Amino acid sequence: MKICIVKLSAMGDIIHAMVALQFIKKVLPHSQIDWVVESAFSDVLKNNPHIDNILPINLKSIKKKKSTIFTQYKILKSYSKNNYDIVIDAQGLLKSAITAKIIGAKTIAGFDKSSIREGIASYFYDKKVNIAYEANTIDRNVAVICEPLGVKVSSNDILEKEKFLYSCSHVKNLPKKFNVFVIGSTWESRNYPKEKFVEIAEALKTDTFIVWGSEDEHKKALWMQEQSEFLHLLPRGSLDELKDVISKCSLLIGNDTGPTHMAWGLNVASITIFGPTPTNRVYVTPINRVVKSKSIVNHYKLNKNDFSICDIEADEIIRIARELREQ
Repeated sequence: MKICIVKLSAMGDIIHAMVALQFIKKVLPHSQIDWVVESAFSDVLKNNPHIDNILPINLKSIKKKKSTIFTQYKILKSYSKNNYDIVIDAQGLLKSAITAKIIGAKTIAGFDKSSIREGIASYFYDKKVNIAYEANTIDRNVAVICEPLGVKVSSNDILEKEKFLYSCSHVKNLPKKFNVFVIGSTWESRNYPKEKFVEIAEALKTDTFIVWGSEDEHKKALWMQEQSEFLHLLPRGSLDELKDVISKCSLLIGNDTGPTHMAWGLNVASITIFGPTPTNRVYVTPINRVVKSKSIVNHYKLNKNDFSICDIEADEIIRIARELREQ
């Protein structure tokens, strides 16, 4: 069977969907699995033994230059020559549904109208999966990918998953034991205060590398490094190198964002800090824990002005970090 999965972005969403691959391969070991992804995130998928072909696309370029739509259409039409048995739109957006339709297959699958925010996308699908929009994000991803293939996956299967992120990089000069802080995200209201990150570092007294992406995050990381002898900037590198670093760390503490979710995909201990976003974006396990502010989250309308993450005490995170260290 030739399977094509459409999951374009973002990093965390891609990671949460990738867990499904190992369960497909157990039931359909000879299937071919290809994955359509925004080129900026293709490194997240690289080196995974369950993916046969990574098919990059740059739909985001259309926002900057409308004429690129023709280039991207030609790329998608070239993918249609692969003659897939099924294309699964695991994104549930109009643009991903159109992407799936252009690539084409005997069957196109995705969420039903009541299970996604852009319900119009469901009209493009032959097979439709029903699962509550407010259900756990990982459960939703696994359901939409696996159900159309007749692959059954339980919550316990996901809890006992094998790691599914792989790297060919070997970042040098890493200490034997170190932590990682992920200090950025797409919204400022999702970012835990830099002062409290420093407080955590001072309490744990472990060498800690700060992951940063933007120039604002770089400035913040530089300030943090000056406040504590335990904090060090992680040199900016590729996503493949980031996977390597996180795979070797003792503990990752970070905001609700892609690099933080890498820890779960690598079976590395982590603490994810939530403010304006729901904790059901992750699976809580003995080594993957969450801390949530007291604000109530509306799954259908997230509040970007909810800065309640700033009210979470550093002591609460320090306590959990020490518990994980003792395991």
